[in-house]
Amino acid sequence: MLTSSALVFLMTPGLAFFYCGLTKRKNTVNTILSCAFTLGLCAVMWVLVGFTLSFSGDNGGVIGNLNWFCMNFDGLKDSSLPYPNTLAFAFFQMMFAVITPSLIVGAIVERMRFSALFVFTAVWSLLVYYPMAHMVWGGGLLMKIGSVDFAGGNVVHITSGVSALVLALLLGKRKHYGKISYNPHNVPFVFLGASLLWFGWFGFNGGSAGAANALAVHACMTTNTSAAAAMLSWMLLERAKNGRPTLVGASTGMVIGLVAITPGSGFVPIWAAIIIGALASPISYFFITVVKKKFGYDDALDVFGCHGVGGIWGGIATGLFTQTSINPSAKWNGLLFGSTELFLRQLAAVGVAAAFAVAGTLAAAGAAKLITGGLRVGRKEEDVGLDIGEHGEPAYPAFNGMD
Repeated sequence: MLTSSALVFLMTPGLAFFYCGLTKRKNTVNTILSCAFTLGLCAVMWVLVGFTLSFSGDNGGVIGNLNWFCMNFDGLKDSSLPYPNTLAFAFFQMMFAVITPSLIVGAIVERMRFSALFVFTAVWSLLVYYPMAHMVWGGGLLMKIGSVDFAGGNVVHITSGVSALVLALLLGKRKHYGKISYNPHNVPFVFLGASLLWFGWFGFNGGSAGAANALAVHACMTTNTSAAAAMLSWMLLERAKNGRPTLVGASTGMVIGLVAITPGSGFVPIWAAIIIGALASPISYFFITVVKKKFGYDDALDVFGCHGVGGIWGGIATGLFTQTSINPSAKWNGLLFGSTELFLRQLAAVGVAAAFAVAGTLAAAGAAKLITGGLRVGRKEEDVGLDIGEHGEPAYPAFNGMD
């Protein structure tokens, strides 16, 4: 559990590199810090109230209680949860609470005030992440109805992806969106970040088995297989449409494959991971290249297209391919194995996660705007770049040309 926790911890710096490589160089520091500050804020919040609200008791199937405020239990002996010890489980889950709000950053880069993002993240964690973690894993509503989410399709990816879309709509488009092209400023950073995410995902999904056992091995194999299939699928799409594959595209494909397999990694057969990953890329590609263009929203780094859509597909696919023989914690087989019960509950869980994300994001954004005086940087700051405008710290101090 500790090794898996360390792997998931590494995913947040990996995400920071992935996102910053895709942005303009004048927003590099801001993009990294916008991901990295959750290592501080969300970790402290998790110790204070996050873990207890997610996993202690139950109030209406939606949220826990404060019995474990400040982790007030015997961390070495408490066996309230079916894991090596409760503190090990709490440490592992803390890393999920850290990276999830960081995923939202990709949709709103280059235009959101850092102070507003800080407040938004704190409130969003209280209103969205902790209730969803409780409902899915802590004995709440979605666990009670029998839906399954092995490692965070609902809790992490659907909530962050839908929230990213809502927040991007609230902020509005970047100043020159649709008038100039937005190109990655550091493609090697994109691949480095995506590779660190893939590496960390073995802890993300494998560690969700709760022990070094056969189920953890199975989850790691389905994880790798889906990422590999999605990477190849995206490269094939680019080859068919543009005549050549790209490193940014291959990196994007692998991340989408990881997202899609997350809810079912410990429930579906290994062969199904090939189908899930191979279909994840064209589904997300359609939303990124067609739906986004049609509706004109500025999801800067396609968080909704990757994590929201990928997470929704993963939740549905879990309802299609789950086998109770792989993991008996699932009460029913998937639709392709003759049962409709799990499939219908997966659809319900997707709907609940999306609705919670929309409502919580609107409330968190409203609180951030009220407390900080506004969500968006001024036009001058946007022009000069958020590295200087928000932090006074350029990433590349020797660079003097136009950005």
